[in-house]
Amino acid sequence: MQELEKSFNPSSIESKWYAFWEHQGYYQCGLDEEKKDNFSILLPPPNVTGTLHMGHGFNQTLMDSLTRYHRMRGSNTLWQPGTDHAGIATQIVVERQLDQQNISRHDLGREKFIEKVWEWKEESGGKITQQMRRLGTSPDWSRERFTMDEGLSKSVNQVFVKLFNDGLIYRGKRLVNWDVKLQTAVSDLEVIQEEENGHLWHIDYPLANNQEEKLTVATTRPETMLGDVAVMVHPDDDRYKKLIGSNVILPLIGREIPIIADEYVDMEFGTGVVKVTPAHDFNDYEVGKRHSLDMINIMSLDGFINENGGEFKGLERFEARKKIVESLKEQGYLNKVEDYRLKIPRGDRTNVVIEPLLTDQWFVAMSKKVNQSPSIAEEALNVVKTGEVKFYPDNWKNTYNQWLENIQDWCISRQLWWGHQIPAWYGPNGDIIVAHDYEEAKKIATEKGIDPKNLQQDSDVLDTWFSSALWPFSTLDWTLEYPSVSNPVIDKYLPSSVLVTGFDIIFFWVARMVMLTKYVTGKIPFKHVYVHGLIRDSEGQKMSKSKGNVLDPIDLIDGIDLDKLIDKRTYGLMNPKQKESIAKRTKKEFPDGILAYGTDALRFTFASLASPGRDIKFDLNRCEGYRNFCNKIWNASRFVLMNCPDDDNGFEQCTDGFMNFSQADRWITSIFQNTLKNIETNFENYRFDLAAQEMYQFIWDEYCDWYLEVAKVQLKNSNSEATIRGTKRTLLGLLENILKMVHPLMPFISEEIWQIISQKTGTHSETIMLQSYPLSREKKIDKDAEAWMQTLKNMVEECRKLRGEMNISPAEKVPLLIIGNEEAIQSYQDYLVQLAKLESVSVVDKFEKIDAPVSIVGEYKLMLKVEIDVAAEKQRLQKEIDKLTIELKKADDKLANQSFIEKAPEVVIIQEKERQKKFSEDLQKFKEQLSRLDS
Repeated sequence: MQELEKSFNPSSIESKWYAFWEHQGYYQCGLDEEKKDNFSILLPPPNVTGTLHMGHGFNQTLMDSLTRYHRMRGSNTLWQPGTDHAGIATQIVVERQLDQQNISRHDLGREKFIEKVWEWKEESGGKITQQMRRLGTSPDWSRERFTMDEGLSKSVNQVFVKLFNDGLIYRGKRLVNWDVKLQTAVSDLEVIQEEENGHLWHIDYPLANNQEEKLTVATTRPETMLGDVAVMVHPDDDRYKKLIGSNVILPLIGREIPIIADEYVDMEFGTGVVKVTPAHDFNDYEVGKRHSLDMINIMSLDGFINENGGEFKGLERFEARKKIVESLKEQGYLNKVEDYRLKIPRGDRTNVVIEPLLTDQWFVAMSKKVNQSPSIAEEALNVVKTGEVKFYPDNWKNTYNQWLENIQDWCISRQLWWGHQIPAWYGPNGDIIVAHDYEEAKKIATEKGIDPKNLQQDSDVLDTWFSSALWPFSTLDWTLEYPSVSNPVIDKYLPSSVLVTGFDIIFFWVARMVMLTKYVTGKIPFKHVYVHGLIRDSEGQKMSKSKGNVLDPIDLIDGIDLDKLIDKRTYGLMNPKQKESIAKRTKKEFPDGILAYGTDALRFTFASLASPGRDIKFDLNRCEGYRNFCNKIWNASRFVLMNCPDDDNGFEQCTDGFMNFSQADRWITSIFQNTLKNIETNFENYRFDLAAQEMYQFIWDEYCDWYLEVAKVQLKNSNSEATIRGTKRTLLGLLENILKMVHPLMPFISEEIWQIISQKTGTHSETIMLQSYPLSREKKIDKDAEAWMQTLKNMVEECRKLRGEMNISPAEKVPLLIIGNEEAIQSYQDYLVQLAKLESVSVVDKFEKIDAPVSIVGEYKLMLKVEIDVAAEKQRLQKEIDKLTIELKKADDKLANQSFIEKAPEVVIIQEKERQKKFSEDLQKFKEQLSRLDS
């Protein structure tokens, strides 16, 4: 029989088991008609350009834990994997590669450039899925999808055509986020809003009927004044009421523009007068629509002033700003300039300032009703309101609802080459033909009397989020023919059970999946949405390369150079003492200076951090602690195997009384049932942190720290083969169930140990993955055994406290005297001697000489029988009292200092209060001991 290695070595087992699981096909989609339950989950498709980062590692650990858990619960399971073509990101990567060869995409042409992108995708696009395997994830890789696969592309075209024919997709000129470097519209998600230093220019606009009088307008973007079509005041602003309806002269341009009233204006900001430039500001755009104002675009697509800019035509936008400010100053229109802190929108890929620009784009109408039915946005609100789709935690539905209630039409076109080319063709007279493919477009053109040879396909591609919004059904091989054409995968797995995602894409992905899946298929995309926070460093800072606080999950698995890590001022290592501490702790375990935690420790860390909230602080100390937890499980398993060496372990019928379970055996089995019940509840509520906590506390605190020690006593002292056999069965049986219990979070270590343990329990099969997950069994709950064990625990703890109070070395064995029921005490005697390191246990009627501390445990009184040098003991106690009195006064003075309370961090104040409480309690204890010696 295989044996466990002396030490736990993650790297030696991880590659072995993952390759085995995948080769055997254990991850594949379950289609068993006899199984009642189906569980499915969608992988939020990572960008094909990407590599596994901490957010991915966290998110995917939670998804894999759910998948493994439900697989073991006997459900048909499907974890659907795949990657996103990531239009902008991928195109930029390939264009940069071409730049190094002094080649532009325009040199190649669209077709050749797309070939280059596909070449790159085939070479590098699978990196993140290989890294996912390192994390131990178990999706059905045979069903892996890519948003540009032929099947998914077909779904995208079919949905586009359907929405167009239903009147929900249209082409129009509207204001969008425009990246002048990429020459494309971008989504709000691709725009970073950060505060920067800027200016507020105050410009005088002369009244048209009396140019001696002026209205002063404050703006952060003076160049856009070239496109001003009005100035605006609040209708209730008494300063300007009489001017509403009259005109001002637009400086530098000379155009008369009206003074309008709108409640959008903040009377308290600046002068209470604002300029209105609908073609270059999103708020002004809405104002322009309300007041039917002209929309004058003054900028070309590459960020230069166009023919509407008068003398400034041809200037780059920021050069134009300088020239305009100079001209305003020269002509006396510039009132003043103030330093101003403002938010600047920049493209996340290019870092250039985003320009709100009027362009012709394709849009999805979000609020339009079709055949008197609710709009797609209303329908998406309804499914959450009725509980068809539930959010965990529930409060995130407010974020979802707020966005949908204030939704704008969605710009779905992008001026790129990489992506799903919009299935629309233009005729010579501006005719638009939308079709599934070119052949269908030619047929429609012919029917309309248009020469098919003159058709030109729209050069734009669809927003990546459009194809991603179809992910819940496009990945399941959906076509418009469903359900008339059978599709058992959709039947079982749409809707999926749960979507696991971060709060930052509730708008951009979650809501859009609900809208389009519901409209196209009639089904919701998923039943539950579990929203988690974002992984940050231990100080709560966003991880970024510029801050130097980025952690790579694969590095955490394989190893980080300790010296490099300690040099960084991140991950909670903020002072020399902390750095020295971690260096000492790791030197012994990692003598080569490389910290390698392994996959199981990292996964358990992620699960333990999955508490509700926006931010998740990742601290390497937690990772280190859970690697120790892995070692604890490994060493406990080695102990069990060494003490259960033969076949007579209670799993085969024997003769002499067969088997007897002690109170301790019954206790550990009993409390295990409560642990399992809590874990089941926590998985149902997506409280991975509480599930991990239950596992940790039971294994470390109860099974390892208590039961294994109790089992040693039973194996050593018992004269009954039946009792020894019962102990071995409990050790092995419980350990096997512990391994099943932790498998969803810690798949590798659990599989490695289970392969050996299960041979002793007679349950061995190919893999722990397909074993039944242990469930709570009420008939195994034994309250009497729990009460018995709690008394033993209390007695042992009190003996340890008595040792401490009397300053007795842990190595010194001393007699214990107990007052209480002699028969009951006998059931504890062997355990107390071993666990409390006693010389003996004696039952007495009373303590003859009470000059030592006495502890009370229920109906029992305990005292260690130690000869005491009263004078020396009194001297020792007085020294302790004096020292504690000084420390307590220091703590009292510090907490009475108002300056300290106001300036110190809350955590420091809490720590000081805890110190104060501990000093006070210890002082009282030592005074009581001294009082007994004096009496």
